[in-house]
Amino acid sequence: MTGIDEKIRQGMSEDDRAFLASLDAEPGLFQQMGAAFAGTMKAWTVFAFLLSLVFFGLAIWSGFAMFDSETAVEAIGWAGVGLAGFMATGFVKIWFWLRMNHLTLLREMKIIELRLDSLNAN
Repeated sequence: MTGIDEKIRQGMSEDDRAFLASLDAEPGLFQQMGAAFAGTMKAWTVFAFLLSLVFFGLAIWSGFAMFDSETAVEAIGWAGVGLAGFMATGFVKIWFWLRMNHLTLLREMKIIELRLDSLNAN
């Protein structure tokens, strides 16, 4: 810890210190995933999660239908549906990971804001 960090900690109130200590603990992957299901975007996150399950189920189902098809044209059609389902699942998962990254960035910005505020208080 540097001298500036020590000055920052001395200038903070007890509430700020407790809040900053809670932010300093780096959350794990599952904690970050759980945090994505909270806040104002909770409904959209749940919707995206369920949508990814639907797309994945569609992809698996079309894979079985492809092998059970009667003609080559039908098999190619089912393969296309399966590919689209897997791609849609990937896109929704990318959105979810971007949401988690967004929350991590907000957390880091809050830490910087608290540190700057404590510097201005001195």
